Amino acid sequence: MAKLLVLEHSKSVRNNLRERLEFEGYVTQLVDSRSEAQRAIERGGVDMVIVDDIESAPEGDTPFIVLSSVTTIDTAIASLRRGAVDFIPKPVDMNRLLGSIRGCVGSAAGEPQHQQRKGSKQRRQVAKSAIEPIVGSSDEIVHVRHLIDKVAPSQARVLITGENGTGKELVARWLHAKSTRADAPFVEVNCAAIPSELIESELFGHERGAFTSAVKQRKGKFEQADGGTLFMDEVGDMSLSAQAKVLRALQERKISRVGSDSDIDVDVRVIAATNKNLREEIAKGNFREDLYHRLSVIVISVPPLRARHTDIPMLVDHFITNICTEYDMPPKPIESSAVEALTKMRWSGNIRELRNVIERLIILSGERITLNDIKLYV
Repeated sequence: MAKLLVLEHSKSVRNNLRERLEFEGYVTQLVDSRSEAQRAIERGGVDMVIVDDIESAPEGDTPFIVLSSVTTIDTAIASLRRGAVDFIPKPVDMNRLLGSIRGCVGSAAGEPQHQQRKGSKQRRQVAKSAIEPIVGSSDEIVHVRHLIDKVAPSQARVLITGENGTGKELVARWLHAKSTRADAPFVEVNCAAIPSELIESELFGHERGAFTSAVKQRKGKFEQADGGTLFMDEVGDMSLSAQAKVLRALQERKISRVGSDSDIDVDVRVIAATNKNLREEIAKGNFREDLYHRLSVIVISVPPLRARHTDIPMLVDHFITNICTEYDMPPKPIESSAVEALTKMRWSGNIRELRNVIERLIILSGERITLNDIKLYV
């Protein structure tokens, strides 16, 4: 079983990396200084090191990956010249990190098959514990959790709808974690964040020389998710040509890389999400109706926060606990009048906005969060 040494100065990032890497089957050791990392390497048994700065790279022959918040080309080149297996900018693309690790020390942590089966239940429990809970007791959110429990064990494709910040990605993660594919990859792609000319390469991969900057063969998200779940966020922003290829992939369970004539079989459960009304997009000619029906076997609508305001006190407590833990401090008390004021707000940014506000209040308030803090900082 491969052992990964993680040298990361941020406690919250260290813990997030550990949870995901252990879920994937790797043994991890966390350190926060170069000297401590060097001692661990000298003791032996470390297969790969993950560092947060090129200056923290260890001495010796142990392969290492650099995760850096400094994302200049010069920094990347310097890291690779120093011998880094990969240079990955922060925030970390976990799929890319896992791909680099597997390329160096093997997939599934190099476990024999019988060990993988034996540990699969434990890894699934780790995976579930690493996912944020869906907090709330309102009828609306109880219904969402009920749908997740009913739908997750099936192989049905799911379309998750809702405004920005409502937690669509969290619903997708729970659908995967409670499915029969929970031990396989969960791969995300934000269709709105990728230029239209690159979306096909991102989804289906490309062959070397397929276009000017294609200097080597690359697997796309469908191949990376083979056997697992592909979460296509903001699916309504895809180009029509990409939609046609996604439709073929869903119909035939085959994809072809850009620049290739050969087909590749893929076994992927697709979960899509959008903040758009896809029926309106179909009427405008922006979205294929046949693809909509392929994606929307099950539709889960995530309610906006203003439709579940009774959940806000529970969410406030949840975020205070989590954020204070990240900051390595005891949970900060909040006055009931402050919670009441938060409950009455409209929250156009939904859960994401509420979490950001709670973090701001924790930073800027005194010993406790008061109603006056709400008036000053929200």
